[in-house]
Amino acid sequence: MPKLEEVAYNGVLEKIARLGLLPLLDEVRSIVGDFELLVHEARDSNGGAALREILDNRFNEARGWTKKQTGGVDWTKCHQVNGTTVCVGVEVQVSARSDMLVMDIQHLRESMTAGAIDVGILVTPSDDLAEFLTDRAPSMADAKRHVRVARADDAPLLLIGLRHDGPGPALPKRKKRS
Repeated sequence: MPKLEEVAYNGVLEKIARLGLLPLLDEVRSIVGDFELLVHEARDSNGGAALREILDNRFNEARGWTKKQTGGVDWTKCHQVNGTTVCVGVEVQVSARSDMLVMDIQHLRESMTAGAIDVGILVTPSDDLAEFLTDRAPSMADAKRHVRVARADDAPLLLIGLRHDGPGPALPKRKKRS
């Protein structure tokens, strides 16, 4: 099972507990962490798109998560706590260029500001795993830097970095368009 590295901003874990969102956080942790993730341990040898497909399939199988194709938060889920609806938004960035993290942070911020979600979670490869994904794959170090540069460290945001379980076959790469 991928080991999860977490970095919390602006009291997000306390807010999650206070709003009764712990079950949704535990579900996110299970979706992104309760499976075996083996990769070929050579620089740039695994496809990030294959990892993204695995994670998207796991969100789909978990049921109740709403997927936004483009222009918004990737995955959202809400539940009722004492008659109040509370929501979590999750951005998954494992396959695009690391500079796309700033757009994911912006999507989370806009959704929080609009009242659509209460907390945001950004899932990205750990620094170690990013080494083995395709060139320019995002990493936790990139995510931390983008939070700082986007001045989003005052938002209730949780970064989750995925660390792979060990060596295995390469995750397939997508063919580039010609």
